[in-house]
Amino acid sequence: KLLPHPPSLSGHMHPGISHIPVNFLGLWNRICKIWFPRFLERFTVMYNEQMASKKQELFSNLQEFVGSSWKLSLLEVSCGTGANFKYYPPGCRVTCIDPNPNFEKFLIKSVAENRHVQFECFVVAAGENMHQVADGSVDVVVCTLVLCSVENQEQILQEVCRVLRPVSEGGGGRDPSSLQHLPSPTNENL
Repeated sequence: KLLPHPPSLSGHMHPGISHIPVNFLGLWNRICKIWFPRFLERFTVMYNEQMASKKQELFSNLQEFVGSSWKLSLLEVSCGTGANFKYYPPGCRVTCIDPNPNFEKFLIKSVAENRHVQFECFVVAAGENMHQVADGSVDVVVCTLVLCSVENQEQILQEVCRVLRPVSEGGGGRDPSSLQHLPSPTNENL
């Protein structure tokens, strides 16, 4: 990966060299994977303060999606530090998936602070390839601030539909009205 060379003090680009390697010996990826969870831990505190009422509103109906097990099974894609845990209903079984393994220690901290949720597991994977999550195995999939940064929106939405429990099994599941305003693979609203 290359970024523009930093400008000189006069504001002009250094002559002759227009780019510098950013991923020197793979350091960029390692730094981001370690630094980003720490940044997000701080950022989510401020973000949740600003968004608290909206998140309460958006997550208030999660119990309506409970399946035949009578316990809500929720998958959070790109879960980060677990900032949404406090908005999930009591007894909710939460599985988290994130491509960055360094979020796990922050999730453990969030689970300790939110004992009303039942933490199932943490899966290291991208949302576009959630093969570790069984077909039709969850009642709800939560993606917060994720779809704008994934490599393939169509693929992640296909995976979301694959892991959601079919509506015919009672409760929520694969109900198109629960996925309003998301582009489907055919560019129609789901």
